[in-house]
Amino acid sequence: MSGAALGLEIVFVFFLALFLLHRYGDFKKQHRLVIIATLLAWYLCFLIVFILPLDVSTTIYNRCKLAVNSSPAESNGSYVTLAPSKQKCFKPWSYIPNGIMPIFWRVVYWTSQFLTWILLPFMQSYARSGGFSITGKIKTALIENAIYYGTYLLIFGAFLIYVAVNPNFNLQWNQLQTIGIAAANTWGLFLLVLLLGYGLVEIPRSHWNGAKRGYLLMKTYFKAAKLMTEKADAEENLEDIMEEVRKVSESIKYNHPLRKCVDTILKKCPTEYQERMGRNMDDYEDFDERQNSYPSEKSLVKLHKQVIYSVQRHRRTQVQWQILLEQAFYLEDVAKNETSATRQFVHTFHSQEPENKIIRYFYTPSVEWYWECLLRPWFYRALAVVLATFSVIVVWSECTFFSTKPVLSLFAVFIQLAEKTYNYIYIEMACFLTIFFLSICVYSTVFRIRVFNYYYLASHHQTDAYSLLFSGMLFCRLTPPLCLNFLGLTHMDATISHKNTQPTAYTSIMGSMRVLSFIADGFYIYYPMLVVILCIATYFSLGTRCLNLLGFQQFMGDSEMTSDLIDEGKELIRREKRKRQRQEEGENRRREWKERYGNRDDSTRNRVVHTDQKESSFSETNTNRSLSKYTRSNGRTERDRIELLQDAEPLDFNADSINDDPLEADSGR
Repeated sequence: MSGAALGLEIVFVFFLALFLLHRYGDFKKQHRLVIIATLLAWYLCFLIVFILPLDVSTTIYNRCKLAVNSSPAESNGSYVTLAPSKQKCFKPWSYIPNGIMPIFWRVVYWTSQFLTWILLPFMQSYARSGGFSITGKIKTALIENAIYYGTYLLIFGAFLIYVAVNPNFNLQWNQLQTIGIAAANTWGLFLLVLLLGYGLVEIPRSHWNGAKRGYLLMKTYFKAAKLMTEKADAEENLEDIMEEVRKVSESIKYNHPLRKCVDTILKKCPTEYQERMGRNMDDYEDFDERQNSYPSEKSLVKLHKQVIYSVQRHRRTQVQWQILLEQAFYLEDVAKNETSATRQFVHTFHSQEPENKIIRYFYTPSVEWYWECLLRPWFYRALAVVLATFSVIVVWSECTFFSTKPVLSLFAVFIQLAEKTYNYIYIEMACFLTIFFLSICVYSTVFRIRVFNYYYLASHHQTDAYSLLFSGMLFCRLTPPLCLNFLGLTHMDATISHKNTQPTAYTSIMGSMRVLSFIADGFYIYYPMLVVILCIATYFSLGTRCLNLLGFQQFMGDSEMTSDLIDEGKELIRREKRKRQRQEEGENRRREWKERYGNRDDSTRNRVVHTDQKESSFSETNTNRSLSKYTRSNGRTERDRIELLQDAEPLDFNADSINDDPLEADSGR
């Protein structure tokens, strides 16, 4: 089993990252480089979370071997070993041979740092650029990131000059590398505590509220009202952008040098707009070089960027509106079926997606009723209690993990108790659950937050390239300090435990934080305590209230604006429900008509075809006779019509009034 667990988790995490990326991204429409870069960033971050428990169990086993093979007063290199134990050291089932983990962590860590600080910011600007060529997009990306990269180079250069001039500092390359890692982890820890404080409260509360049917339905109505406003704004914005594209397309003809750029913009437009512009386009007109009203290439680049953004936003709001309608209809069905005497779940509308026969075989209407109306609320309440207990343990450990005598961090107590008996299964499970819960609190906040319309992770393949790359940047910057914080909570970090024991392979590549003592002994220890203040602020919804005061409507039960939006959303859902019902009634009537009269129509059609075949020869002879009979009269009638049109006088539109007679004007002359 040596290394088998590592290989299995590497494969499993890859498919997990691929599944999540497929849910949020669009493999068919988005650029392959964007998909590959985002997949790599997510994969490396998830890999750190899943592999770190194996590193902890392997480190505990190596410490046991050192303790058994060393005397109480003996020191092994730079690590002081403990007294030998009478119990033999059992190799864990997931043991990873020496030398593999340091190389593995070094490759994973530095690759993720290269992505988050260099490659992904450049690809963000490249993806949002409106350039029409690769060189144009690269130039735009370099210009936009010049300040970004220049700031880091300036800070790093100033630090090197300070170290070179000051004789008290004698830093080597490893120490400079550690300082860079400490700076990146400090930035990540600052953001980590903010996201963690929100997730520790919001995740248990959201599951507790998930058991309230009325709460979820009211919140869905609220979302419907907000989404309808955003949907109307997106449609209006798309119409304005398409009007500008139409004007540009009509002004720049087929032989203009910038016509290729216009064609590229037209390809990004929706199909109905492309057809409309194609009908109104006259490509046979040459452009006049003397005119000065032609747009420049720079303005076309800006227009191209606006088209990409507006089309993506319009498509996203359309899909989200349909998904929200399905959720609202389903919650209304749950509310109706709660009082059902038959205990059979009845849907108002049939699912638009094809149903899986295996799922429908086991998940019958009776099972669905018991789950949705009876068991699911209690399950969500129990899960909320478990998650709230985990949150309390995390908050307590974040405030006390620096205490080593006595050990107050509950996670450290659990790991040390398991370490005495070398129960590796328990150690790995405890480590995995701890770091997995921390990751869920942080990553779920990344998936939930929305920075206006610039960053927004939307499911069902509706996330744009910029947001995908930005999420990859956040994951790569948050995961290393998250893992260091986990090692501090469990006292596996020698900087926290103050023991000169063998560190984990992950800690070894970070270097000794003693180079920057004010960060190791100050910021890393006391800053995580702010999570208490953030949890209190989240519990009382202070952030939501502030956003509501600033004009950003948030769901608050005691707000008049919230009540108005709920009523508006309820009316919108009712209107869409009536529309859906009329559509289904029309489809049912057409289906019944086909089932009732379809056979008669088929038999009548066959009878008519058979009759036509019999009378084909007779009709041909009659046609010839009728042509010879009526050709002369039709020709005479057509000649009479032509003579009448020639005898009519033309109407003079230049007369002073309708009653003016042109003949009288001629006679007057």
